[in-house]
Amino acid sequence: MINMIEKILIANRGEIAIRVIKACKTYGLKSVAVYSDEDVNSRHTKMASEAYHIGQAAPSQSYLNMEKIVEVALSSGADAIHPGYGFLSENADFADLCEKRKLNFIGPSGKSMRLCGDKMLCKDAMVKVKVPTVPGSPGIVEEVEKALDIAHEIGYPVLLKSVFGGGGRGIRLVNNEKELKEAFEIASGESKAAFGKSALFVEKFLPKIRHIEYQLFRDKHGNAVHTFERECSIQRRHQKLIEMSPSPVVDQKTRDEIGQLVIKAANAVDYTNAGTAEFLRLDDGTFYFIEINARLQVEHPVTELVTGLDLVKLQIDIANGKEIPFKQKDLKLKGCAIECRINAEDTFLDFAPSTGPVPDVNIPSGPGVRVDTYLYPGCTVSPYYDSLMAKLITWGETFEESRQRMLLALSDFYIEGVETSIPLYKTILDSNEFIKGDLSTDFLDRFKILDRLRDDMKSEILHNSEAALAAAVIHSEFLKSRVKPRTSHNIRWKSQLDRA
Repeated sequence: MINMIEKILIANRGEIAIRVIKACKTYGLKSVAVYSDEDVNSRHTKMASEAYHIGQAAPSQSYLNMEKIVEVALSSGADAIHPGYGFLSENADFADLCEKRKLNFIGPSGKSMRLCGDKMLCKDAMVKVKVPTVPGSPGIVEEVEKALDIAHEIGYPVLLKSVFGGGGRGIRLVNNEKELKEAFEIASGESKAAFGKSALFVEKFLPKIRHIEYQLFRDKHGNAVHTFERECSIQRRHQKLIEMSPSPVVDQKTRDEIGQLVIKAANAVDYTNAGTAEFLRLDDGTFYFIEINARLQVEHPVTELVTGLDLVKLQIDIANGKEIPFKQKDLKLKGCAIECRINAEDTFLDFAPSTGPVPDVNIPSGPGVRVDTYLYPGCTVSPYYDSLMAKLITWGETFEESRQRMLLALSDFYIEGVETSIPLYKTILDSNEFIKGDLSTDFLDRFKILDRLRDDMKSEILHNSEAALAAAVIHSEFLKSRVKPRTSHNIRWKSQLDRA
Protein backbone atom coordinates (compact mmCIF):
# COMPACT_ATOMS: atom_id res chain seq x y z
CA MET A 1 0.00 0.00 0.00
CA ILE A 2 1.32 3.45 -0.99
CA ASN A 3 1.31 6.16 1.67
CA MET A 4 -0.24 9.36 0.35
CA ILE A 5 2.24 12.15 -0.26
CA GLU A 6 2.05 15.06 2.20
CA LYS A 7 5.36 16.87 1.75
CA ILE A 8 7.50 17.07 -1.40
CA LEU A 9 11.17 18.05 -1.62
CA ILE A 10 11.99 19.65 -4.97
CA ALA A 11 15.49 18.57 -5.97
CA ASN A 12 15.99 21.50 -8.32
CA ARG A 13 16.13 25.27 -8.66
CA GLY A 14 14.87 28.12 -10.84
CA GLU A 15 11.57 28.18 -12.67
CA ILE A 16 10.87 24.45 -12.50
CA ALA A 17 11.27 24.47 -8.70
CA ILE A 18 8.79 27.35 -8.56
CA ARG A 19 6.41 25.46 -10.87
CA VAL A 20 6.38 22.40 -8.61
CA ILE A 21 6.00 24.52 -5.46
CA LYS A 22 2.93 26.18 -6.99
CA ALA A 23 1.47 22.75 -7.79
CA CYS A 24 2.06 21.70 -4.17
CA LYS A 25 0.23 24.80 -2.91
CA THR A 26 -2.69 24.15 -5.26
CA TYR A 27 -2.83 20.55 -4.06
CA GLY A 28 -2.58 21.51 -0.36
CA LEU A 29 0.84 19.88 0.07
CA LYS A 30 3.89 21.18 1.91
CA SER A 31 7.01 21.86 -0.16
CA VAL A 32 10.70 21.73 0.69
CA ALA A 33 13.20 23.77 -1.31
CA VAL A 34 16.95 23.16 -1.42
CA TYR A 35 19.50 25.77 -2.42
CA SER A 36 23.21 26.30 -3.02
CA ASP A 37 25.38 29.20 -1.92
CA GLU A 38 24.53 30.87 -5.21
CA ASP A 39 20.77 30.61 -4.67
CA VAL A 40 20.40 31.99 -1.15
CA ASN A 41 18.13 34.77 -2.39
CA SER A 42 16.36 32.84 -5.15
CA ARG A 43 12.56 32.97 -5.42
CA HIS A 44 12.04 29.25 -4.91
CA THR A 45 13.60 29.43 -1.44
CA LYS A 46 11.08 32.10 -0.39
CA MET A 47 8.04 30.37 -1.90
CA ALA A 48 8.48 26.91 -0.40
CA SER A 49 7.13 25.88 3.00
CA GLU A 50 10.72 25.21 4.08
CA ALA A 51 14.16 25.73 2.55
CA TYR A 52 17.52 24.11 3.31
CA HIS A 53 21.07 24.86 2.26
CA ILE A 54 22.77 21.90 0.55
CA GLY A 55 26.20 23.08 -0.54
CA GLN A 56 28.40 25.25 -2.70
CA ALA A 57 27.44 26.83 -6.03
CA ALA A 58 28.93 24.11 -8.22
CA PRO A 59 26.19 21.57 -9.10
CA SER A 60 28.43 18.66 -8.05
CA GLN A 61 28.51 20.16 -4.56
CA SER A 62 24.78 20.87 -4.33
CA TYR A 63 22.07 19.93 -6.83
CA LEU A 64 23.88 16.76 -7.91
CA ASN A 65 24.69 15.65 -4.37
CA MET A 66 22.29 12.73 -4.05
CA GLU A 67 23.15 11.76 -0.48
CA LYS A 68 22.80 15.32 0.80
CA ILE A 69 19.45 15.83 -0.90
CA VAL A 70 18.07 12.56 0.46
CA GLU A 71 19.42 13.44 3.92
CA VAL A 72 17.55 16.79 3.81
CA ALA A 73 14.38 15.08 2.58
CA LEU A 74 14.39 12.64 5.49
CA SER A 75 15.31 15.20 8.16
CA SER A 76 12.62 17.62 6.94
CA GLY A 77 9.95 14.95 7.00
CA ALA A 78 9.39 14.94 3.25
CA ASP A 79 7.91 11.72 1.94
CA ALA A 80 8.49 12.36 -1.78
CA ILE A 81 11.01 13.97 -4.12
CA HIS A 82 10.24 15.73 -7.39
CA PRO A 83 13.41 16.01 -9.50
CA GLY A 84 12.15 18.58 -12.06
CA TYR A 85 14.25 18.42 -15.22
CA GLY A 86 18.03 18.41 -15.56
CA PHE A 87 20.36 17.67 -12.62
CA LEU A 88 19.25 14.32 -11.11
CA SER A 89 15.96 13.96 -12.99
CA GLU A 90 17.22 11.14 -15.24
CA ASN A 91 19.71 9.61 -12.81
CA ALA A 92 18.67 5.99 -12.24
CA ASP A 93 20.92 5.69 -9.19
CA PHE A 94 19.07 8.60 -7.58
CA ALA A 95 15.70 6.98 -8.27
CA ASP A 96 17.01 3.75 -6.71
CA LEU A 97 18.37 5.62 -3.69
CA CYS A 98 14.98 7.27 -3.11
CA GLU A 99 13.27 3.89 -3.26
CA LYS A 100 15.84 2.38 -0.88
CA ARG A 101 15.28 5.21 1.64
CA LYS A 102 11.46 4.90 1.36
CA LEU A 103 11.04 8.20 -0.46
CA ASN A 104 8.45 8.36 -3.23
CA PHE A 105 10.33 9.36 -6.37
CA ILE A 106 7.95 11.28 -8.64
CA GLY A 107 9.08 9.76 -11.90
CA PRO A 108 9.85 6.39 -13.46
CA SER A 109 11.65 3.55 -11.70
CA GLY A 110 15.42 3.31 -11.81
CA LYS A 111 15.14 0.17 -13.95
CA SER A 112 12.92 1.88 -16.53
CA MET A 113 15.11 4.98 -16.49
CA ARG A 114 18.21 2.91 -17.24
CA LEU A 115 16.47 1.27 -20.17
CA CYS A 116 15.37 4.64 -21.56
CA GLY A 117 18.83 6.14 -20.99
CA ASP A 118 20.64 3.40 -22.89
CA LYS A 119 19.91 4.28 -26.49
CA MET A 120 20.74 0.83 -27.85
CA LEU A 121 18.73 -1.12 -25.27
CA CYS A 122 15.83 1.27 -25.77
CA LYS A 123 16.06 0.95 -29.54
CA ASP A 124 16.08 -2.84 -29.24
CA ALA A 125 12.96 -2.68 -27.05
CA MET A 126 11.22 -0.56 -29.70
CA VAL A 127 12.17 -2.89 -32.54
CA LYS A 128 10.58 -5.81 -30.64
CA VAL A 129 7.21 -4.02 -30.44
CA LYS A 130 7.47 -2.72 -34.04
CA VAL A 131 7.99 0.94 -33.23
CA PRO A 132 10.00 2.25 -36.24
CA THR A 133 13.53 3.45 -35.45
CA VAL A 134 16.20 5.26 -37.48
CA PRO A 135 18.25 2.87 -39.68
CA GLY A 136 21.66 2.14 -38.19
CA SER A 137 23.74 -0.32 -36.20
CA PRO A 138 21.81 -2.91 -34.21
CA GLY A 139 24.07 -2.43 -31.20
CA ILE A 140 27.29 -0.84 -29.94
CA VAL A 141 30.03 -0.64 -32.55
CA GLU A 142 33.45 -1.25 -31.00
CA GLU A 143 35.60 -1.42 -34.13
CA VAL A 144 35.95 1.21 -36.83
CA GLU A 145 35.81 -1.49 -39.54
CA LYS A 146 32.30 -2.47 -38.40
CA ALA A 147 31.25 1.19 -38.38
CA LEU A 148 32.51 1.52 -41.95
CA ASP A 149 30.53 -1.56 -43.05
CA ILE A 150 27.31 -0.19 -41.55
CA ALA A 151 27.86 3.26 -43.07
CA HIS A 152 28.40 1.66 -46.47
CA GLU A 153 25.18 -0.36 -46.05
CA ILE A 154 22.88 2.53 -45.03
CA GLY A 155 24.71 5.20 -47.06
CA TYR A 156 26.49 8.43 -46.15
CA PRO A 157 26.12 10.84 -44.49
CA VAL A 158 25.80 9.12 -41.11
CA LEU A 159 25.79 10.18 -37.48
CA LEU A 160 28.27 8.75 -35.02
CA LYS A 161 26.65 8.85 -31.59
CA SER A 162 27.63 8.10 -28.03
CA VAL A 163 25.24 5.77 -26.20
CA PHE A 164 25.58 8.02 -23.17
CA GLY A 165 25.10 11.31 -24.99
CA GLY A 166 22.11 13.59 -24.52
CA GLY A 167 20.85 17.08 -25.27
CA GLY A 168 22.75 17.11 -28.56
CA ARG A 169 26.06 16.09 -26.98
CA GLY A 170 28.14 13.17 -28.26
CA ILE A 171 26.93 13.48 -31.88
CA ARG A 172 29.19 13.75 -34.95
CA LEU A 173 28.14 14.09 -38.57
CA VAL A 174 30.42 12.31 -41.05
CA ASN A 175 30.16 12.43 -44.83
CA ASN A 176 32.70 9.84 -45.98
CA GLU A 177 35.08 7.06 -44.92
CA LYS A 178 37.93 9.42 -44.08
CA GLU A 179 35.75 11.54 -41.76
CA LEU A 180 34.29 8.42 -40.13
CA LYS A 181 37.72 6.99 -39.33
CA GLU A 182 38.88 10.28 -37.79
CA ALA A 183 35.66 10.86 -35.83
CA PHE A 184 35.51 7.27 -34.59
CA GLU A 185 38.99 7.44 -33.11
CA ILE A 186 38.30 10.74 -31.32
CA ALA A 187 34.81 9.76 -30.08
CA SER A 188 36.00 6.34 -28.96
CA GLY A 189 38.79 7.92 -26.91
CA GLU A 190 36.36 10.39 -25.32
CA SER A 191 33.94 7.60 -24.46
CA LYS A 192 36.68 5.48 -22.86
CA ALA A 193 37.93 8.44 -20.82
CA ALA A 194 34.43 9.29 -19.57
CA PHE A 195 32.82 5.86 -19.16
CA GLY A 196 35.64 3.34 -19.29
CA LYS A 197 34.50 1.87 -22.59
CA SER A 198 33.81 2.79 -26.17
CA ALA A 199 30.03 3.00 -26.48
CA LEU A 200 29.31 4.28 -29.97
CA PHE A 201 26.69 3.50 -32.57
CA VAL A 202 26.08 4.51 -36.18
CA GLU A 203 22.83 6.01 -37.43
CA LYS A 204 21.62 7.27 -40.79
CA PHE A 205 21.71 11.04 -41.11
CA LEU A 206 18.31 12.33 -42.09
CA PRO A 207 18.29 15.73 -43.87
CA LYS A 208 15.59 18.35 -43.34
CA ILE A 209 13.86 16.63 -40.47
CA ARG A 210 11.27 17.81 -38.01
CA HIS A 211 11.55 17.02 -34.31
CA ILE A 212 8.11 16.05 -33.00
CA GLU A 213 7.51 14.67 -29.53
CA TYR A 214 4.54 13.21 -27.68
CA GLN A 215 3.81 13.81 -24.03
CA LEU A 216 2.92 10.50 -22.35
CA PHE A 217 1.68 9.28 -18.99
CA ARG A 218 1.49 5.77 -17.60
CA ASP A 219 0.25 4.88 -14.13
CA LYS A 220 1.21 2.04 -11.80
CA HIS A 221 -1.77 0.00 -13.00
CA GLY A 222 -0.54 -0.15 -16.60
CA ASN A 223 -2.89 2.50 -18.00
CA ALA A 224 -1.18 4.71 -20.57
CA VAL A 225 -2.24 7.80 -22.52
CA HIS A 226 -0.60 10.42 -24.67
CA THR A 227 -1.54 14.09 -24.40
CA PHE A 228 -0.78 14.92 -28.03
CA GLU A 229 2.26 16.18 -29.87
CA ARG A 230 4.60 19.15 -29.62
CA GLU A 231 6.54 20.54 -32.58
CA CYS A 232 10.12 21.16 -31.40
CA SER A 233 11.95 21.72 -34.69
CA ILE A 234 13.30 25.23 -34.04
CA GLN A 235 16.65 24.45 -32.42
CA ARG A 236 20.22 25.58 -32.02
CA ARG A 237 23.04 23.09 -31.52
CA HIS A 238 20.42 20.31 -31.10
CA GLN A 239 18.81 22.29 -28.24
CA LYS A 240 15.16 23.30 -28.51
CA LEU A 241 14.28 27.00 -28.71
CA ILE A 242 10.61 27.16 -29.71
CA GLU A 243 7.91 24.53 -29.17
CA MET A 244 4.26 24.47 -30.18
CA SER A 245 1.17 22.31 -30.20
CA PRO A 246 -0.37 21.17 -32.44
CA SER A 247 2.26 20.55 -35.09
CA PRO A 248 1.34 22.10 -38.46
CA VAL A 249 2.04 18.78 -40.20
CA VAL A 250 0.19 16.37 -37.89
CA ASP A 251 -3.45 15.73 -38.81
CA GLN A 252 -5.83 13.77 -36.62
CA LYS A 253 -5.20 10.47 -38.42
CA THR A 254 -1.42 10.79 -37.98
CA ARG A 255 -1.87 11.99 -34.39
CA ASP A 256 -3.81 8.83 -33.54
CA GLU A 257 -1.40 6.52 -35.40
CA ILE A 258 1.75 7.88 -33.80
CA GLY A 259 -0.08 8.09 -30.48
CA GLN A 260 -0.58 4.32 -30.58
CA LEU A 261 3.16 3.88 -31.15
CA VAL A 262 3.79 6.07 -28.10
CA ILE A 263 1.63 3.80 -25.93
CA LYS A 264 3.54 0.76 -27.29
CA ALA A 265 6.82 2.46 -26.45
CA ALA A 266 5.75 3.27 -22.87
CA ASN A 267 4.60 -0.30 -22.30
CA ALA A 268 7.79 -1.73 -23.82
CA VAL A 269 9.98 -0.10 -21.16
CA ASP A 270 7.43 -0.47 -18.32
CA TYR A 271 7.35 3.30 -17.98
CA THR A 272 5.63 5.03 -15.04
CA ASN A 273 4.68 8.70 -14.57
CA ALA A 274 5.34 11.52 -17.07
CA GLY A 275 7.68 11.09 -20.03
CA THR A 276 8.16 12.14 -23.62
CA ALA A 277 8.50 9.95 -26.69
CA GLU A 278 10.62 11.76 -29.26
CA PHE A 279 10.39 11.26 -33.04
CA LEU A 280 12.02 12.52 -36.19
CA ARG A 281 9.72 13.18 -39.15
CA LEU A 282 10.89 13.16 -42.74
CA ASP A 283 9.44 15.29 -45.53
CA ASP A 284 7.56 12.25 -46.85
CA GLY A 285 5.67 11.90 -43.56
CA THR A 286 7.73 8.98 -42.17
CA PHE A 287 8.18 8.98 -38.39
CA TYR A 288 11.18 7.42 -36.61
CA PHE A 289 11.33 6.94 -32.84
CA ILE A 290 14.58 8.24 -31.28
CA GLU A 291 14.22 8.15 -27.48
CA ILE A 292 12.09 8.50 -24.36
CA ASN A 293 12.97 11.41 -22.09
CA ALA A 294 12.30 9.96 -18.64
CA ARG A 295 11.14 13.16 -16.92
CA LEU A 296 8.91 16.17 -17.14
CA GLN A 297 9.99 18.34 -20.08
CA VAL A 298 10.88 22.02 -20.08
CA GLU A 299 8.09 22.60 -22.59
CA HIS A 300 5.29 20.87 -20.65
CA PRO A 301 3.28 24.16 -20.33
CA VAL A 302 2.54 23.95 -24.06
CA THR A 303 0.60 20.75 -23.46
CA GLU A 304 -1.08 22.18 -20.37
CA LEU A 305 -2.49 25.08 -22.37
CA VAL A 306 -3.95 22.97 -25.20
CA THR A 307 -5.36 20.23 -22.94
CA GLY A 308 -6.33 22.09 -19.77
CA LEU A 309 -4.41 19.52 -17.68
CA ASP A 310 -2.08 20.20 -14.76
CA LEU A 311 0.76 17.84 -15.63
CA VAL A 312 2.59 18.21 -12.30
CA LYS A 313 -0.59 17.41 -10.39
CA LEU A 314 -1.04 14.37 -12.63
CA GLN A 315 2.53 13.33 -11.81
CA ILE A 316 1.76 13.52 -8.09
CA ASP A 317 -1.47 11.56 -8.53
CA ILE A 318 0.35 8.77 -10.35
CA ALA A 319 3.09 8.73 -7.70
CA ASN A 320 0.30 8.36 -5.12
CA GLY A 321 -0.79 5.16 -6.88
CA LYS A 322 -3.91 6.65 -8.43
CA GLU A 323 -5.14 5.63 -11.86
CA ILE A 324 -5.08 8.20 -14.66
CA PRO A 325 -8.53 9.80 -14.26
CA PHE A 326 -9.38 9.88 -17.98
CA LYS A 327 -9.20 7.74 -21.11
CA GLN A 328 -7.54 8.60 -24.38
CA LYS A 329 -10.90 9.27 -26.02
CA ASP A 330 -11.73 11.85 -23.35
CA LEU A 331 -8.84 14.13 -24.32
CA LYS A 332 -9.39 17.03 -26.70
CA LEU A 333 -6.81 19.33 -28.22
CA LYS A 334 -8.01 22.94 -28.07
CA GLY A 335 -6.42 25.90 -29.81
CA CYS A 336 -2.71 26.45 -30.30
CA ALA A 337 0.10 27.12 -27.82
CA ILE A 338 3.62 28.39 -28.54
CA GLU A 339 6.56 28.48 -26.13
CA CYS A 340 9.75 30.52 -26.44
CA ARG A 341 12.64 29.64 -24.13
CA ILE A 342 14.01 32.96 -22.89
CA ASN A 343 17.72 32.22 -22.53
CA ALA A 344 20.48 34.43 -21.16
CA GLU A 345 22.84 34.12 -24.09
CA ASP A 346 24.49 36.13 -26.84
CA THR A 347 23.08 34.96 -30.16
CA PHE A 348 25.98 36.43 -32.13
CA LEU A 349 28.64 34.80 -29.97
CA ASP A 350 27.51 31.28 -30.87
CA PHE A 351 24.83 31.47 -28.16
CA ALA A 352 27.41 31.90 -25.39
CA PRO A 353 25.92 32.33 -21.89
CA SER A 354 25.36 35.86 -20.65
CA THR A 355 25.41 36.19 -16.87
CA GLY A 356 25.28 38.82 -14.16
CA PRO A 357 22.85 41.05 -12.24
CA VAL A 358 19.37 41.84 -13.56
CA PRO A 359 18.61 45.32 -12.16
CA ASP A 360 15.15 45.44 -13.70
CA VAL A 361 12.70 43.16 -15.48
CA ASN A 362 9.23 43.56 -16.97
CA ILE A 363 7.20 40.36 -17.24
CA PRO A 364 4.51 40.37 -19.97
CA SER A 365 0.92 39.49 -19.15
CA GLY A 366 -2.55 39.52 -20.66
CA PRO A 367 -5.09 37.09 -22.12
CA GLY A 368 -3.47 33.88 -23.31
CA VAL A 369 -0.04 34.77 -21.90
CA ARG A 370 1.85 32.65 -19.36
CA VAL A 371 5.37 33.17 -18.01
CA ASP A 372 7.22 30.59 -15.90
CA THR A 373 10.32 32.31 -14.50
CA TYR A 374 12.61 32.87 -11.54
CA LEU A 375 13.37 36.46 -12.53
CA TYR A 376 12.72 39.49 -10.33
CA PRO A 377 14.29 42.98 -10.21
CA GLY A 378 17.65 42.67 -8.50
CA CYS A 379 18.19 38.96 -9.12
CA THR A 380 21.30 37.46 -10.71
CA VAL A 381 21.73 35.09 -13.65
CA SER A 382 24.34 32.66 -12.39
CA PRO A 383 27.23 31.31 -14.48
CA TYR A 384 26.96 27.96 -12.66
CA TYR A 385 23.64 26.84 -14.13
CA ASP A 386 21.60 26.57 -17.31
CA SER A 387 20.98 29.75 -19.32
CA LEU A 388 17.18 29.35 -19.26
CA MET A 389 15.67 32.32 -17.40
CA ALA A 390 12.03 32.06 -18.34
CA LYS A 391 9.50 30.27 -20.50
CA LEU A 392 7.08 32.52 -22.37
CA ILE A 393 3.98 30.66 -23.50
CA THR A 394 1.01 32.02 -25.41
CA TRP A 395 -2.31 30.39 -26.31
CA GLY A 396 -4.86 31.30 -28.94
CA GLU A 397 -7.90 29.80 -30.61
CA THR A 398 -5.77 29.62 -33.76
CA PHE A 399 -2.07 29.47 -34.59
CA GLU A 400 -2.16 33.05 -35.85
CA GLU A 401 -3.75 34.35 -32.65
CA SER A 402 -1.13 32.57 -30.56
CA ARG A 403 1.66 33.90 -32.81
CA GLN A 404 0.45 37.49 -32.59
CA ARG A 405 0.15 37.23 -28.81
CA MET A 406 3.68 35.87 -28.68
CA LEU A 407 5.08 38.75 -30.74
CA LEU A 408 3.34 41.28 -28.50
CA ALA A 409 4.53 39.51 -25.33
CA LEU A 410 8.11 39.36 -26.64
CA SER A 411 8.01 43.11 -27.23
CA ASP A 412 6.77 43.63 -23.66
CA PHE A 413 9.41 41.35 -22.13
CA TYR A 414 12.26 43.48 -20.81
CA ILE A 415 15.30 42.03 -19.04
CA GLU A 416 18.03 44.48 -18.07
CA GLY A 417 21.67 43.50 -17.60
CA VAL A 418 22.08 40.38 -19.76
CA GLU A 419 21.81 39.46 -23.41
CA THR A 420 18.72 37.42 -24.28
CA SER A 421 17.25 35.34 -27.10
CA ILE A 422 14.19 37.62 -27.36
CA PRO A 423 15.29 39.47 -30.56
CA LEU A 424 15.96 36.14 -32.27
CA TYR A 425 12.44 34.92 -31.52
CA LYS A 426 10.90 38.08 -32.95
CA THR A 427 12.73 37.48 -36.23
CA ILE A 428 11.71 33.82 -36.33
CA LEU A 429 8.04 34.39 -35.53
CA ASP A 430 7.83 37.19 -38.10
CA SER A 431 9.34 35.04 -40.87
CA ASN A 432 7.16 33.76 -43.70
CA GLU A 433 8.69 30.31 -43.29
CA PHE A 434 7.56 30.04 -39.67
CA ILE A 435 4.11 31.35 -40.55
CA LYS A 436 3.78 28.77 -43.34
CA GLY A 437 5.02 25.97 -41.03
CA ASP A 438 8.11 25.18 -43.11
CA LEU A 439 10.05 24.00 -40.08
CA SER A 440 13.09 21.76 -39.61
CA THR A 441 15.88 21.23 -37.12
CA ASP A 442 18.21 23.22 -39.41
CA PHE A 443 15.73 26.12 -39.65
CA LEU A 444 18.23 28.76 -38.45
CA ASP A 445 20.87 27.77 -41.01
CA ARG A 446 18.51 26.91 -43.87
CA PHE A 447 16.86 30.30 -43.85
CA LYS A 448 19.90 32.33 -42.67
CA ILE A 449 17.97 33.55 -39.65
CA LEU A 450 20.98 35.13 -37.94
CA ASP A 451 21.64 37.28 -41.01
CA ARG A 452 18.01 38.35 -40.96
CA LEU A 453 18.29 39.11 -37.25
CA ARG A 454 21.25 41.42 -37.93
CA ASP A 455 19.21 43.24 -40.57
CA ASP A 456 16.20 43.49 -38.26
CA MET A 457 18.33 44.93 -35.46
CA LYS A 458 19.93 47.48 -37.82
CA SER A 459 16.48 48.51 -39.02
CA GLU A 460 15.25 48.83 -35.45
CA ILE A 461 18.24 50.98 -34.45
CA LEU A 462 17.71 53.19 -37.52
CA HIS A 463 13.98 53.45 -36.84
CA ASN A 464 14.57 54.33 -33.20
CA SER A 465 17.15 56.96 -34.20
CA GLU A 466 14.79 58.52 -36.74
CA ALA A 467 11.95 58.40 -34.25
CA ALA A 468 14.12 60.05 -31.60
CA LEU A 469 15.18 62.77 -34.06
CA ALA A 470 11.59 63.34 -35.15
CA ALA A 471 10.48 63.51 -31.52
CA ALA A 472 13.20 66.05 -30.77
CA VAL A 473 12.15 68.22 -33.72
CA ILE A 474 8.48 68.05 -32.76
CA HIS A 475 9.35 68.89 -29.16
CA SER A 476 11.44 71.84 -30.28
CA GLU A 477 8.67 73.17 -32.54
CA PHE A 478 6.17 72.72 -29.76
CA LEU A 479 8.28 74.78 -27.38
CA LYS A 480 8.70 77.48 -30.01
CA SER A 481 4.95 77.69 -30.45
CA ARG A 482 4.46 78.04 -26.70
CA VAL A 483 7.21 80.62 -26.09
CA LYS A 484 6.65 83.28 -28.75
CA PRO A 485 8.18 86.68 -27.88
CA ARG A 486 5.67 89.44 -27.23
CA THR A 487 7.64 92.49 -28.17
CA SER A 488 5.26 95.20 -26.95
CA HIS A 489 4.92 93.50 -23.57
CA ASN A 490 8.68 93.10 -23.26
CA ILE A 491 9.25 96.76 -24.07
CA ARG A 492 6.67 97.90 -21.54
CA TRP A 493 8.16 95.60 -18.89
CA LYS A 494 11.63 96.95 -19.59
CA SER A 495 10.47 100.61 -19.47
CA GLN A 496 8.76 100.00 -16.15
CA LEU A 497 11.95 98.44 -14.84
CA ASP A 498 13.95 101.45 -15.99
CA ARG A 499 11.63 103.79 -14.15
CA ALA A 500 11.91 101.87 -10.92
